[in-house]
Amino acid sequence: MKKILYTILTLAVVTSCSKMLDFHPHSAVAPETVTEKDVPQLRVGMYWEVQELPQRTSYIIEDLLGGNCTAKNSTSTIALINNILNAQSEIVADAWQGAYKALYQVNNVYSIAERLPEGDLRNKVLGEACFFRAYIYLQLVTRWGDVPLLTRNTVDDVPREKAEKVWEQILRDLDSAIALLGDSADIYYVSRDAATALKARALMFLGRKAEAAVLAESLIAIPRYKLDSFENIFRNATNTETFFAFKCANEDKSNISISTLFYSYNHPNKGSYVYMPAPDVMTMFEEGDLRKEISITTLDGLNFINKYPSGQTGTDPFIVTRLAEMYLISAEAGGVERGIGRLNDLRNARGLESVYPMTEKAFQDAVMLERRREFVGENLRFTDLVRTGRAVNELGIQEYQQLLPIPEAELQNNSLLAPQNPNY
Repeated sequence: MKKILYTILTLAVVTSCSKMLDFHPHSAVAPETVTEKDVPQLRVGMYWEVQELPQRTSYIIEDLLGGNCTAKNSTSTIALINNILNAQSEIVADAWQGAYKALYQVNNVYSIAERLPEGDLRNKVLGEACFFRAYIYLQLVTRWGDVPLLTRNTVDDVPREKAEKVWEQILRDLDSAIALLGDSADIYYVSRDAATALKARALMFLGRKAEAAVLAESLIAIPRYKLDSFENIFRNATNTETFFAFKCANEDKSNISISTLFYSYNHPNKGSYVYMPAPDVMTMFEEGDLRKEISITTLDGLNFINKYPSGQTGTDPFIVTRLAEMYLISAEAGGVERGIGRLNDLRNARGLESVYPMTEKAFQDAVMLERRREFVGENLRFTDLVRTGRAVNELGIQEYQQLLPIPEAELQNNSLLAPQNPNY
């Protein structure tokens, strides 16, 4: 994809990084002047902004907060978590601000697509915009709870909406995306299946496990998808697992260079080594687990997350949804009596023997361990722990820290965002 500047997409630009919901006029192309011939650029621009604007640390914030990583030369996960969970944190601010910047672009494209002639092109663009709006709001509501809900852009300050309303919009957008989108021959463009997978994830957070399992099983049943090797998934763009990924292409000047945060300069690919895997991540894989060497590695006594291998030599795709999650959703939802088959299907595909937990608690513990092994470095861990009620005990955080703080600069610039999340 080629980088498309704001001039195609926006009526306005954000003039201050500290006030993401305050927009001002800009000499850009107005949405009402866009024609069908502009649609290819519109689509590429939307994908680019949603990919780029949240900044690279936002792609691993769930691993940082979820105890999968420590700061380099440290063994303390709670120290890193407490450092991030404050209202002045740049990591928190980047995640919030980047989400709303991207949302502004998505809403613009949605408004433009509504004026396109009826047909497949209009449906595709509307469906993609609905998917991305749901994707953005899923991150916002699971991290901050009540957040401003914007389905149309505005120049006015906007208050926070109750989380229940945000969830309603997420599910409404995903239903629209599923209805409007079809198949995609390219994992770097969203499809009906990608939207279905994201809805299954959303339903799991809401505790609607039976509904989530139905969606997960519908994807598992599609013949073109099957569990693939980790080497194919993370070292080769061609695989049978991925529903949707951000390309983050070096040739497209992407700034999402996640791997530079994980490798040190002594590694062949080189990096800044900001974060390292937590000690228990280095010991959590069983003997024979085919995921281990792709997920973690050690060189000269230093430990690294290894899923994104480019380091300073380039960038790597970031997978948003893939089939393995559907197996584990189905397993978790089915419980010890009905979910054991899907859990063992995944374990067997990863080179491990079947397990047979005797109690529901033991089974759910096994599922969560498998989720951690499967998705380390894929930005799911913190939400997993929060939604299952494990975050406080397993991370050592306080109850209030299950929500992130609203960035202090946002509260200062928009009084309607008050009150701050409790105890920050």
